[in-house]
Amino acid sequence: MNEIIGKIRGQLKENADKKVKESGQRFFKEKVRFYGIKSDVVMRIGKEAFKAVKNKKKAEILVLCEDLWRSGYMEESFIACNWAYYIRKDYAPEDFKVFDKWVNNYVGNWASCDVLCNHAVGAFLDTYPEYSERLKRWARSKNRWARRAAAVSFIIPAKHGKFLKDIFSIADILLLDQDDLVQKGYGWMLKAASMVHQKEVFDYVVKNKMKMPRTALRYAIEKLPNGLKEKAMQR
Repeated sequence: MNEIIGKIRGQLKENADKKVKESGQRFFKEKVRFYGIKSDVVMRIGKEAFKAVKNKKKAEILVLCEDLWRSGYMEESFIACNWAYYIRKDYAPEDFKVFDKWVNNYVGNWASCDVLCNHAVGAFLDTYPEYSERLKRWARSKNRWARRAAAVSFIIPAKHGKFLKDIFSIADILLLDQDDLVQKGYGWMLKAASMVHQKEVFDYVVKNKMKMPRTALRYAIEKLPNGLKEKAMQR
């Protein structure tokens, strides 16, 4: 085991809290592997440990991230996601293969999915917007986490008014998805887009409201003014 990874795991074990572990499981329908540590403590441990690797080559850092993912512990996945985001200035097109592997081989809960995709994959899209087409493949995947990832990767760019056409394309693909976590994911994506493109998102929701699952619709309209919310909810 790499000495740095060993040190991280030692610190995680030292900070494990049985009560946090038990309460954390309530947020997930699937069984999730926890140490039981509050997210701010995990962030602090990960940031401190990154100081020892920040001058390594990107490829070496990504190998360490892979090691963290393989453990199956959610806290280790968070550190891997954050490290991948810290090196965003060094992203290259071929790094998408790494993210694709993580999403399809390691992501097993909504939290790990969102931490990876909101930050690292979202930053990658900002740098290489043409890869939005690859996310449409995720949206058609049999893997529920890949489908959710396709939507939540656009959250941060959407808040800045970017990728509206792609966002609607992803929403079209996921529109009738029966998985509630996918519905919440693309509803969240539309909500983020509405912060800049209120009219366009409202029009999209109204056009599709008779087909859109109620869960996705409620998420999508959350930031709209009350009057528009009422119109969107009318059936």
